[in-house]
Amino acid sequence: MFFHKRPKAIRYFFPSFIWKIKDDTTGLYLTFDDGPVAGVTDWVLDVLKDFQISATFFCVGNNIKENPKLFSRILKEGHEVGNHTFNHLDGWASEKKVYIQNIKKCEEILPASQHLLFRPPHGRINLKAIKYIQSHYKVIMWDILAGDYRINSDPIISVKKTIQALENGSIVLFHDSKKAEKNMKVMLPIFLDHAINLGFHFRKFSWN
Repeated sequence: MFFHKRPKAIRYFFPSFIWKIKDDTTGLYLTFDDGPVAGVTDWVLDVLKDFQISATFFCVGNNIKENPKLFSRILKEGHEVGNHTFNHLDGWASEKKVYIQNIKKCEEILPASQHLLFRPPHGRINLKAIKYIQSHYKVIMWDILAGDYRINSDPIISVKKTIQALENGSIVLFHDSKKAEKNMKVMLPIFLDHAINLGFHFRKFSWN
């Protein structure tokens, strides 16, 4: 079963993870997983530039290695980046040692100033590795899942449900991947336009 809005029951089991930002104003936190990918991430960056919006990209290390100029553009244009493992590992299907090594491998190619954030691929974190991960990162999950990766879904219906689910402080997840490309390219401009018209403001993560 698919939920655009993350069920609160799931958050209960991992209260130390960041699912939503406590924000009494109209702040939203836009995130993208799985890039950088040529032809997708650069399109996303163009759209964000047009809307003058900053986002956070949870990058796969191997994709950074294959698209270094695109990754540099993400940073140059003022967006945040986070660790999404080097090989997009499923934490539930990986041994603790392998999972941690893969996170470290991704960390090695991230700028030192960008070592703070981690998001587990598929939202599936290795339970045995949680202690290590939380000692090094803030684990950023999400409040709203756009569902752009759902190949057979209707992007117009998906974006309407995504917009309807918005609340102050919501963390919204899209994907800059080939799998999500078709739906995401329909959904993202509509989402941004409606969110702005509803009075929301897009912000970077900050714990200062």
